[in-house]
Amino acid sequence: MSRVAVVSFRLGGTDGVSIESAKWIAALRRLGHQVTTVAGSGVADHVVPGLAADAAVAPAVAHLRDVLAPFDLVIVENLASLPLNVAARDVLYEVLADRAALFHHHDLPWQRPHLAHLAGPRDAPGWRHVTINDVSRRELLERGIEATVLYNRFDCSPPLGRRRVTRDALELDGEVLVVLPSRVIARKNLGGALSLCEELGAVLWVLGPAEDGYGDEFHRLVRAARVPVRHLLPDAITLADAYAGADVVVVPSTWEGFGNPVLESVTHRRPLALHHYPVAREILDFGFRFFELTDVAGLRAFLDRPDDALLDANLAIARRHFNLEDLADRLDELLH
Repeated sequence: MSRVAVVSFRLGGTDGVSIESAKWIAALRRLGHQVTTVAGSGVADHVVPGLAADAAVAPAVAHLRDVLAPFDLVIVENLASLPLNVAARDVLYEVLADRAALFHHHDLPWQRPHLAHLAGPRDAPGWRHVTINDVSRRELLERGIEATVLYNRFDCSPPLGRRRVTRDALELDGEVLVVLPSRVIARKNLGGALSLCEELGAVLWVLGPAEDGYGDEFHRLVRAARVPVRHLLPDAITLADAYAGADVVVVPSTWEGFGNPVLESVTHRRPLALHHYPVAREILDFGFRFFELTDVAGLRAFLDRPDDALLDANLAIARRHFNLEDLADRLDELLH
């Protein structure tokens, strides 16, 4: 079996790249590979100065080369996809020249307006590319890079959460609770979630922090909201608890590389109010039945008379196409 290094800006966090990287690492280890993590921040076996997205200086070429020298394969998680640290990316390209590398692309620069002027991923002999959606695969192909699609995978039998404990922690009783299970930045469209809750007469619960300079706008929107807003997870409340305590999941984003809460709403058997961002339309093509963000009447009807058949059908689709149990086999095929 191979010695594999997984490299990213940061690992071990609650961001989507960290979460999906952890799933790949676990699957690779089940296959017998020796996996070592390398990042600029977070939790990793090797923390390399200069690799973090906000690093002031580039990593030293010699140091990064020494760290990666023992490995048969390097898997690059988004560090060369979204150029948040161009200097680190370019050092990594230099170190990986003439080496076997697999680039796992979660986001691409032209998919973010403020990064669209920056160069996208490169290619070289011995390098392979994997995207988490077909939109990115096609966009890379237009730029001369062939890639394979491997959708994010999910535990289709997640642990059951504690509904009553969660609602008590939030000081809620019979109110309708809508959960926005993400951090808050501009493209997450907090205003869309608030509008839905105002129409439903529901409480909005935002699980993640405000980031990327969005704090002031977040607080302005919450102050102006006509519905109660809860923020962050109370102590000892898990993500499974959050889904159990909620009545509706909302994903109002204008863009997501994938959008993990979309599938998490399915595996936790909750109705989803969804804005049809480009990759969401790709997910819908598998046959899922979700509510549009503006379908307040449909959501009200579901809450009055829950449709278990709809939830069962959505879960069956997830098991067929997005099952975490299949990830090891898919990665084995990919590496061969």
